[in-house]
Amino acid sequence: MTRWLTESEQRAWRRYLTMNAQLTARLARQLQTESGLSLPDFEVLVQLTDQPEPRMRIGELATALQWEKSRLSHHLARMQKRGLVCREDCPSDARGAFVVLTDQGRDAIENAAPGHVDTVRELVFDQLTPEQVEAWASITEQVLWSLQETAQPPGRPPVAPNPHAG
Repeated sequence: MTRWLTESEQRAWRRYLTMNAQLTARLARQLQTESGLSLPDFEVLVQLTDQPEPRMRIGELATALQWEKSRLSHHLARMQKRGLVCREDCPSDARGAFVVLTDQGRDAIENAAPGHVDTVRELVFDQLTPEQVEAWASITEQVLWSLQETAQPPGRPPVAPNPHAG
């Protein structure tokens, strides 16, 4: 039997969807206008710069971004043509490859990041109290934990949520 959303849940869910769509559109416009990067470009570059060495296996990058490998492959080809990333063969796996951040890619994200952060702060965090930020962090961590738990193969325990989250 379907458990329909309550009026309050439906309101929260629909506003979340609208907020997500509008934020994504605004962030994409800001990045494109100020830096010439697309939001997907930025997401790839963030993943690479978050690594101890700015490189990732293609499969790991696809998983981190939650993209299909074919989508990632096409996008990386476009980024490679623009000099933002390059591919390197994996010495331990002849079929594998690394995506590597180039100097031009590092310059691009370093130039784009301040404007992106300013926009995120203006559109989101400047609108919230510190208590609301903590509540939001706790809520998102709980939902992400649930998503991870339900995506695990049978017999594999989920990663526990952060006990300090709220």
